[in-house]
Amino acid sequence: MSEQPPRPEPQPVPEAVQETVRALVDLTPVLGLVGERFGAAGHEVHLVGGSVRDALLAAGAGTPRIGDLDLTTSATPEQTLAVLEGLAGSTWNQGIAFGTVGAEVRGERLEITTFRADRYDRESRNPEVAWGTSLLDDLARRDFTVNAMAVSLGPDRTVTDPFGGLGDLLAGRLRTPGTPEDSFADDPLRMLRAVRFVAQLGLVPVPEVVEAMTRMAPELGRITAERVQQEFSRTLCNDAPRAALELLVSTGLADVVLPELSALRMEIDEHHQHKDVYAHSLTVLDQAIALDLADPGSPSPDLVLRLAALLHDIGKPATRRREPRGRVSFHHHEVVGAKLVRKRLTALKYPKEVVEQVSRLTFLHLRFHGYGSGEWTDSAVRRYVTDAGDLLPRLHKLVRSDSTTRNRRRAAQLSATYDSLERRIAELSAAEDLARVRPDLDGNRIMELLGIPPGREVGEAWRFLKELRLERGPLEPDVAEAELLSWWRAR
Repeated sequence: MSEQPPRPEPQPVPEAVQETVRALVDLTPVLGLVGERFGAAGHEVHLVGGSVRDALLAAGAGTPRIGDLDLTTSATPEQTLAVLEGLAGSTWNQGIAFGTVGAEVRGERLEITTFRADRYDRESRNPEVAWGTSLLDDLARRDFTVNAMAVSLGPDRTVTDPFGGLGDLLAGRLRTPGTPEDSFADDPLRMLRAVRFVAQLGLVPVPEVVEAMTRMAPELGRITAERVQQEFSRTLCNDAPRAALELLVSTGLADVVLPELSALRMEIDEHHQHKDVYAHSLTVLDQAIALDLADPGSPSPDLVLRLAALLHDIGKPATRRREPRGRVSFHHHEVVGAKLVRKRLTALKYPKEVVEQVSRLTFLHLRFHGYGSGEWTDSAVRRYVTDAGDLLPRLHKLVRSDSTTRNRRRAAQLSATYDSLERRIAELSAAEDLARVRPDLDGNRIMELLGIPPGREVGEAWRFLKELRLERGPLEPDVAEAELLSWWRAR
């Protein structure tokens, strides 16, 4: 079992901060009501953790608000339920084994957890749940100092900051309440949380934290793939995750979470010889995020687009070949990459739809480079649209983001060429409804013409007619019928 760090003495919090926090708490009247109820029953209750952190950040940014309402209390879960009776519109007890009661009070959702002083066996990440006897017990078990602050919901609204989290927040530092080795041994997922806070909050881990992450990266093997995936996705869905991903790779955490990303380092891209594939992939991600954020019709943050941007070239290490005159090639890396994407994202327990979409974008991302300066036939344009299907808007963003050359003339030429392709797609779509390319004859007419019952041969005929439609565009029914009968006789 891990030892609890020595109990610190509470550090004084400047009066100006106290006043700011009081004002923030008062912006959410529900907190005052809950504080009065618990106080009347003889219990402490505090706003705690990320709720306090985010409230202070919002105040500093001039946007006063409190987001998630996470509370900690001296009351047991049973006592909490009794206090909430008549005040909460509803409660839920899924987390009650860990001391957490969920409640809806006047339209606000709260999670209220009994003071805890957990211990860990350091073989799994499951704590031995132990109730704490004080607020300091509870704060001492938290992951980082910026999450180890609390605000009393009693009349005084006192801010408790025993580990200097406020100072770390102001300085942009990420530290642990105790030693980082103890914190990460208790719960290795905290190392991925540190990566996320780099992207989400712009915090920089202190050297001791980085050193511990580097030494203890293999401990992530204790964490389930689902939890790893959730933290990684949350990191990727921030507006600027590049520094966080660089930390993930440099500490060796990526070797456990996403080894294909680490493998991209030093693999030189034949199209962008000024960058290795790793740096290129991070740049593509930056540019894809910019396009994502600029598109009012995008489901931003678009996790599928971001995964595809980051992973689109992961087939390159396996396909790297040295060519004459010092050149390097990566033939068919999009095919290999699509398979690797499917394998890795499946291992990380991503939903099947996400796996298939990211794999498909990886497979298609290189197709545009065959367009040249507009040599594609209408048939090739139809196939590009049909193969992309619903992913076409994302494919547009991915391909544009993949043009990372520093040569301004070349960059402008690539952009203009893709503009040309999009215009052709729009023109053909207007004329032919490319979003729903189907054969010119349906299954019933196929069976009637060929005199065959439902079965495999109908499917073969349907596919022949679809290929014909892609190749030649819409056909008159009599032309389609003649082509079908000719194909059938040739069989």
